[in-house]
Amino acid sequence: MSTLTEQTASNLRQRYDELLAEQPKLRIRDAALALQVSEAELVALDCGDSVTRLSVDNWSEFVKELKPLGRVMVLTRNEHCVHEKTGEYENIAAHGGKIGLVTGKVIDLRLFYDEWDLAFAVESKGRDGASLRSFQVFDAAGQAIHKVYLKNETGLDAYQAIVEKYRSIDQSTEQIVGSAPALEEDQPVSEATAKSFLDGWSQLKDTHDFYPLLGKHKVSRLQSMVLAEGRFTQKVSNDTAKRVLELASERGISIMVFVGNEGAIQIHTGPVNKIVGYGEWINVIDPDFNLHLKEPGIVSSWIVEKPTVDGVVHSLEIYDNQGRIIAQFFGARKPGIEERQDWRDLVAELKA
Repeated sequence: MSTLTEQTASNLRQRYDELLAEQPKLRIRDAALALQVSEAELVALDCGDSVTRLSVDNWSEFVKELKPLGRVMVLTRNEHCVHEKTGEYENIAAHGGKIGLVTGKVIDLRLFYDEWDLAFAVESKGRDGASLRSFQVFDAAGQAIHKVYLKNETGLDAYQAIVEKYRSIDQSTEQIVGSAPALEEDQPVSEATAKSFLDGWSQLKDTHDFYPLLGKHKVSRLQSMVLAEGRFTQKVSNDTAKRVLELASERGISIMVFVGNEGAIQIHTGPVNKIVGYGEWINVIDPDFNLHLKEPGIVSSWIVEKPTVDGVVHSLEIYDNQGRIIAQFFGARKPGIEERQDWRDLVAELKA
């Protein structure tokens, strides 16, 4: 990944414009990949015009400012999956300033502020020509973490107030970014560690206890799938995510869909209705929920069982070629309630 210490913003502007002239429908993330720069560097090219660089010292407080925006579309993605929800920021909480929690009737987020580094207010045109106003957050390498799009005119005053409050003195078109951190290689797991880990898995009381269990034994998520195969996990074909969406749609099953990156996890809870395939992508196109899953990015898929005080909870987890989780699918449920029978029936079919 290059930075603007090596090339001027004006040179990048020219290259970007030439690329868009050749491919006018190219999305900014794909343009960044083609130009071998970060998305944040391309966004910053319009600072002082349609983009305002923001200066944020306290991300937890910044997120609280989003509540008065009213109806918004929030977007969180990784390389292979895009998750979009339209609703309102309702209940906003912070844990030690490093973790944020947003819960409500529609928008459900887990935010990891240590990864948040850059923010911009962006005004652009949608494909239908309508004005789009958004806040866009990036990590130190210029990779997108979370975006918030205004979906109503009544929130415009609140949007402008946030822009003015956090406007940076620096509105240059150059954006310096660092390199994306290298992925940590999985370390071999001894028999003793594997046994201890699986014993801990068998004693889980809540699905939220799984992540600390991984950390305690220094086991990666994908390693855990392999270690538990035949006991708590079962490898399934890589079209299983598509089948989950299609079957949930056909049968009216409410599900949970988790998609995230290092800085944010976004959750949909409810039905999925309109499932559409387009090229490499399987898509959910519903009024308040859109999902875009790039099927060739899925390298392994696993049915997972976790014991809890409410009974066994089943999920589908899908991974990419670097061992990173792309998405998770559960039956819709809340703590204290047993897993849905229609979801269990669906999982049983997938396992068979």
